[in-house]
Amino acid sequence: MSVLTEEDRALFVEKGYVKLEGCFSREQAHERTRFIWDRLGYRADDPTTWERASVHMAALNDIDVSTFAPKAWQAACELIGGEDRMAAGKPFPWTDAFIVNLRQEQEGPWTPASPATPGWHVDGSWFRHFLDSPEQGLLAIVLWSDVVPEGGPTFVTTDSVGPVARFLAEHPEGVLPKGHTPDADETVFDYAEIAKQCGEYVEATGQVGDVYLLHPFVLHAKSENALRVPRFITNSTLFLAEPMNFDRPDPADHSLVEQAVLRGLGVDRFPFAITHRRERVVPDSAGDYDAQAEQERARLAAKGFR
Repeated sequence: MSVLTEEDRALFVEKGYVKLEGCFSREQAHERTRFIWDRLGYRADDPTTWERASVHMAALNDIDVSTFAPKAWQAACELIGGEDRMAAGKPFPWTDAFIVNLRQEQEGPWTPASPATPGWHVDGSWFRHFLDSPEQGLLAIVLWSDVVPEGGPTFVTTDSVGPVARFLAEHPEGVLPKGHTPDADETVFDYAEIAKQCGEYVEATGQVGDVYLLHPFVLHAKSENALRVPRFITNSTLFLAEPMNFDRPDPADHSLVEQAVLRGLGVDRFPFAITHRRERVVPDSAGDYDAQAEQERARLAAKGFR
């Protein structure tokens, strides 16, 4: 039985996202989030201890999404063209790498999304990006707390698939992610320039257990938390078994993810070939996450948790 409605499918192809409500319960969320404050070394009831406005926590444990949130799993399968197009092993790993947003970093009024919003990006800091990259078939924004307007929702562009697809189509040699120091002849994502071509946005608000599934070419950015009500989310990547194919013999076999790219390019099919090897890259920030993991484990151990 399909999870996605025809309206969901059309929205994804046109706007690059779909929102799924109630993928898991508050009780399930509490079981996974109850050690967040211990891991951070902050007190939930004392904002003066919230040293950093936002923290990208380390991944300490895996979550089997197919059993934890089967609705989200099924919807993801429908978007990519079937479970058989997922990579072997752990194709859609959800973890406890919570992205915690506690307060504003800059004083002043809350500012809505615009091309000038800092931090626009697509995920994927670990690989050279191509139009057909299998390393990221979807991005999930998983809500582990209620998320309300002005409370740090993720800003999501709904008209960026086309600009990102055209940029990648123009660079068959591949594009390096932001946060990686390039050689002189290498191209890095110019998110600021791409963001200027966008002007439609949604805020990823919702209740505990809601999940947004985003096309991998959707620009998104953190917003300020003006309410100082802690917001917990995770971002999870789905890995494909093979590179995307925009020139399938039967056009009906194009996944919804591929259809969105073709729509963005303004064509019915698009033969594509890379001119550089696929490769993993090490982001400049890699050491920061390793240090974060060590600190969190040490704090848990000091509390008697393993």
